[in-house]
Amino acid sequence: MREQPPYLRFADQLRERIENQEWMPGDRLPSRAQLAEECGVPDGVVRRAQEALIAQGVLEGRTGSGTYVAQRRERVRITRSREREQGEGAPFPADMAELGRKATSESRTDGMVPAPPEIAQRLGIAEGDYCVRTSYELLADDKPVQILTSWEPYSVTAGSLVVLPEAGPAAGMGVVRRMAEIGITVARSVERPEPGHANAEEATLLGVQRGALVTRIQRTYYDVDGRAVETADIVVPAALCEIVYEVPINP
Repeated sequence: MREQPPYLRFADQLRERIENQEWMPGDRLPSRAQLAEECGVPDGVVRRAQEALIAQGVLEGRTGSGTYVAQRRERVRITRSREREQGEGAPFPADMAELGRKATSESRTDGMVPAPPEIAQRLGIAEGDYCVRTSYELLADDKPVQILTSWEPYSVTAGSLVVLPEAGPAAGMGVVRRMAEIGITVARSVERPEPGHANAEEATLLGVQRGALVTRIQRTYYDVDGRAVETADIVVPAALCEIVYEVPINP
């Protein structure tokens, strides 16, 4: 096995000292120079170790002030399952209700947005075809825990009462229920999760450090004929959420 890089070994040492309550949430760590001298490691090792722990949500950097132990926030569970998709509304409120948390959301919808190349490919439409794009910020107890950008082909919902996801009689019901309102049966969804790091915009929206660990989920809904009716990019910060997949097994 390859030897662990020095900065990761030092990050483990810092994490252990935090777990042993040498520094408590909100405490300011010694300067990098002090830590380097105390522990006999180069300043660059301290810097990279702190950056790794900031990305994991263990530490937080404050411009002009230093590095602090991050305040702990209880992680919420996001469940991905067939039962959630078949519920009466969107899955997120159901998840939060089970945890005794208040679910709210903020959204912005832009109609008639030309599909960029990647989105067009995922939806099986021509590049530049119009879509309805909706950006969501999902909150638990008024704190952001997930962001989502949804794209629906305008040709699927044009002229119907569900063309705007968060307006009309089916507002907030989720993709599956909204499509059912116009006679479209969503038969399956395909999800592709992969790890990543929060960019500047994502960090601002989620209230995490830039570079913090996130899981990005690329989700696409298909109807019974295999036509894509919606695709979305979901960003979930690792420090704030855990993602659980429930897979039904027929005996």
